[in-house]
Amino acid sequence: MMKFKGYQAKVEIDGDAKLFHGRVINLHDVITFEVACRDDLLQAIHNSVDEYLEFCTERGEDSEKPYDFDST
Repeated sequence: MMKFKGYQAKVEIDGDAKLFHGRVINLHDVITFEVACRDDLLQAIHNSVDEYLEFCTERGEDSEKPYDFDST
């Protein structure tokens, strides 16, 4: 599990494609990322979450707040 700005992502490995696929799991909006190198995972989630937040701002919409699994 990876975290950034409260958003939590699950990462899976696609052995056939030799890629890491990630998806933010603690909200309804869809935020995904994929990279070929494990070392790039942290930067990928940072970029994807930041792009999502910028997209919402540009559209004048509130970004969805992540659900905090740790607070239950």
